[in-house]
Amino acid sequence: MRTFRFSSLLTSTMFASALLLAPISFAQTAGQDMQNAGTDTKDAAKSTGHAVKRTTKHTYHKTKHATRTATADTKSGTGKAVDKTKEGTTVAADKTKELSVKGYDRTKEGVQKVFDPNAAKQSKVTDRTRETKMDTKDTVMQHKQKIKDTKPQ
Repeated sequence: MRTFRFSSLLTSTMFASALLLAPISFAQTAGQDMQNAGTDTKDAAKSTGHAVKRTTKHTYHKTKHATRTATADTKSGTGKAVDKTKEGTTVAADKTKELSVKGYDRTKEGVQKVFDPNAAKQSKVTDRTRETKMDTKDTVMQHKQKIKDTKPQ
């Protein structure tokens, strides 16, 4: 039993001395704590600066790429809009001319019908032939305009 008490006392003493001496043996001075805190702050600032630099470069490159893409798309879209506007203008002018000619012909035919019914029939044939030729010519012009619009300038 004595051995058990002695070993128990020895263990308790070693444990108590370890607890009491540990802070003393690992303690730092206030100067060392301040130096460590300064080093930690400096390292954190370096790390933050590096992250900001990296993110800024990444954002710059992404913005540059997006701007180039948007510029190219806008340029392409503007060219298409110009071509479509030109084509629409050509078609509208042709339709306006066609309707004006048809209106004139109908008026002329109505007047001729009143004064000379035989002349009205001949005039009708002549007018239809002229309108067909005009339609064909306008279609060819529109086709040429489309070809011209698709060629790069």
